[in-house]
Amino acid sequence: MRELLKGTQVTWLGHSAVLVQTHSGTTLLIDPFITGNPKYPADFKLPAKVDYILLTHGHGDHLGDAVALAAKYDATVVAIYELAAFLAAKGVAKTIGMNLGGTVRLADVAATMTDARHSAGTSDEKGTHYTGVPAGFVMTVENGPVLYHAGDTAVFGDMKLIRELYAPDVAMLPIGGHYTMGPREAALAVQFLQPKLVLPIHYGTFPPLTGRPDELQSLVKDFEVAVIEPGDSL
Repeated sequence: MRELLKGTQVTWLGHSAVLVQTHSGTTLLIDPFITGNPKYPADFKLPAKVDYILLTHGHGDHLGDAVALAAKYDATVVAIYELAAFLAAKGVAKTIGMNLGGTVRLADVAATMTDARHSAGTSDEKGTHYTGVPAGFVMTVENGPVLYHAGDTAVFGDMKLIRELYAPDVAMLPIGGHYTMGPREAALAVQFLQPKLVLPIHYGTFPPLTGRPDELQSLVKDFEVAVIEPGDSL
């Protein structure tokens, strides 16, 4: 695993929240659902520096603490165009709005926005708003691994294109079911993507999310499934 990640550290923070720290010191926080996340490790402290906050979509369990953390760290929020505009109107000072298929340079990381199959409205005190469509991110670390965070999604055939175009080393895939794919569907996603390592996410947080990593591992015996606790790192 050390050779695979080439000095980059990936820390799962429960649900779909993931912290990526590259070997060059760039810090990316994906879907920062911290407040109200029952799986967020109580004793875990975020690093002193967060450079970028990546959001796969606007649901509260993914948008999470993005506004507060962007202010605290003077971080740049990267999201689909409409969600980035919504957050700018909420006071986020630095945003990068992008769209499916686009790539932006985040220091030593090339972040490509990929398709996902889900819904994506964002709610506040004024109701629910259109804030673009759901997405995933492929993060190609310079002289490092290729990481794929699928966001909330069903399995879809164009995951084969993600493999063909980016060949992710690590695939972070939702497996809980109910709101996303479960282990059976995630197993097909693994076959489409052919990653060297799978990190299951979006499971066990709430009662409907019943899928478990051991179910996935039993279905993809030729692939390695990382079973770690929130707060643990690859």
